[in-house]
Amino acid sequence: MGRGDKKTAKGKRFLGSFGKSRPHKVASKGAKAAAAKVEKTTKPAKAEKAEKAEKATKAKA
Repeated sequence: MGRGDKKTAKGKRFLGSFGKSRPHKVASKGAKAAAAKVEKTTKPAKAEKAEKAEKATKAKA
């Protein structure tokens, strides 16, 4: 049981892998909700920008 053991946290750190004994850092529910709000508000702006660009290219043609 040491650095080469995939089942221990020390072995997982050595190998650079994740699993039961060394899980990834989990974000809190509040952070996920805030990220979802930001994502929802930025999508329409991108869609509007794409539509404007599309209209501009159609007008040039």
